[in-house]
Amino acid sequence: MPTVKVHNLENKEVGEIELPDEVFGVEFNEALVHEAVRNFLANHRRGTVATKTRGDVSGSGRKLWRQKGTGRARVGSIRSPLWRKGGTVHGPQPRDWSYNLPKKMRQGALRSALSERLREGNLIVVDEFYLGSPKTKEFAKVLGNFGLLSEKKKPIKTLVVDSTENKNLVLSSRNLPKVKMVDSLGVNIYDVVYHEKLLISKNAIEKLVERLKPNREKGESE
Repeated sequence: MPTVKVHNLENKEVGEIELPDEVFGVEFNEALVHEAVRNFLANHRRGTVATKTRGDVSGSGRKLWRQKGTGRARVGSIRSPLWRKGGTVHGPQPRDWSYNLPKKMRQGALRSALSERLREGNLIVVDEFYLGSPKTKEFAKVLGNFGLLSEKKKPIKTLVVDSTENKNLVLSSRNLPKVKMVDSLGVNIYDVVYHEKLLISKNAIEKLVERLKPNREKGESE
């Protein structure tokens, strides 16, 4: 069972927390994580791309010239795909790209990604995100305390996890580029893989464990 140090917003150690192996001690499964990310991106595709067929493009349906006797190739419509500005054949049409991935696979991929972030040392647990006022500058200072700013004082890719009821945190973090704030229910596989650092409050990580901890087998003692 991994033990993680808990810090305050000044990056001073204020305690420790034990994380269950079922959630944060899982072996990294690259194939499962790849499939979960692919599913997430597919489910978020709008699928609104479309091309015009010969029935959609503008133009008369009148036959341009008589069938025989002109010496020219026979043609029936100016909207023919063979003509410039005619319709498109077999072009993309609006469709639903989403598909279902079993819940156990989604949760397993998220556990695998979180465990890997912990092994990398890129998961930071914060005691409490208490900000006196909704100021971006104040939260940027917090990121600097944890070394989450680049040499040009720009934030690196950071996922902040805490309750969305913390309005000061929500307002302070939303204007920072490459920083995303979500609650424990909003943590998804794509955000964990995309962001280099995870900044999680102690309360949020406990709720995350409740969400991702595998159900006990039937007959197992409590």
